[in-house]
Amino acid sequence: MKALILVGGFGTRLRPLTLSVPKPLVDFANKPMILHQIEALKEVGVTEVVLAINYQPEVMLNFLKEFETKIGITITCSQETEPLGTAGPLALARDKLVDGSGEPFFVLNSDVISEYPFAELVKFHKSHGGEATIMVTKVDEPSKYGVVVMEEETGKVERFVEKPKIFVGNKINAGIYLLNPSVLDLIELRPTSIEKEVFPKIASDQNLFAMVLPGFWMDIGQPKDYITGLRLYLDSIRKKSSAKLAVGSHFIGNVLVHETAVIGEGCLIGPDVAIGPGCVVESGVRLSRCTVMRGARVKNHACVSSSIIGWHSTVGQWARVENMTILGEDVHVGDEVYSNGGVVLPHKEIKSSILKPEIVM
Repeated sequence: MKALILVGGFGTRLRPLTLSVPKPLVDFANKPMILHQIEALKEVGVTEVVLAINYQPEVMLNFLKEFETKIGITITCSQETEPLGTAGPLALARDKLVDGSGEPFFVLNSDVISEYPFAELVKFHKSHGGEATIMVTKVDEPSKYGVVVMEEETGKVERFVEKPKIFVGNKINAGIYLLNPSVLDLIELRPTSIEKEVFPKIASDQNLFAMVLPGFWMDIGQPKDYITGLRLYLDSIRKKSSAKLAVGSHFIGNVLVHETAVIGEGCLIGPDVAIGPGCVVESGVRLSRCTVMRGARVKNHACVSSSIIGWHSTVGQWARVENMTILGEDVHVGDEVYSNGGVVLPHKEIKSSILKPEIVM
């Protein structure tokens, strides 16, 4: 089987992290976002992953080369010269996706994090005999989204309602699809939307089915949702394989610590924290609801909450970093400095406090 991952654009919502690497390579729970998807695809027998991309393909491919052999999967790029929306890239990658076997292929949005129940998706798709299956997830406020109206028993999709004013359902498109090759005949090579143009046509032919995603779902394309997604992901690990989580008097709730990270005396870490490879957390540090990426250092008695500390950055002694502060790569926050929602571009040194959310150029 094959899979196409829609990587797309510049990842502006996750800047300043995406100023250093393309968005799918930003670490999430100690490994690049896209690797969570590729590993799950490999588990259900996918042998080739095509990345639909219009930005820095060589960076992506160079980076993923080492994982190709490690995971045992072929990774190629299909590069757009102009943005083609969410359906155009399928037409562009047609020759890579169709191999004559008639097997369905996966299409994923690269920002989506979930438990990826791909085996169940394949089983459901083969059982209903339709042309396409989309995964849907239940949300609390459906009026903010495009809602999928479907038959509860069969999963057949009846229609889509964009940002409904009155309640029509609470299920939205989760950005995970399984499509028969015949779907490609409906897509022209031009900028076009799979959600607004292709799926409604398949639904009108009674050939589109939806499966409700079990477990959690999050689009982690922006910082607030990235932090929420980390909490949901760590919760899921707690239920499925809690041995991966840190234990000890230092830790509260769910904490993921890379084996090469060093934690000092008297720290209090958690809940919902990921500490990456080669990180150093000195003594007396308090961390909660945050990510500390590869090679970063948090010095004595600093406090970090609801924030993202980028690669090789430093948080000084007694510093306080909170309220969705994002430090890009190689940012150095001075001793006793306070950051209230500062968004700091790479390679900066912060010597005075950031008192309200702002971008530091």
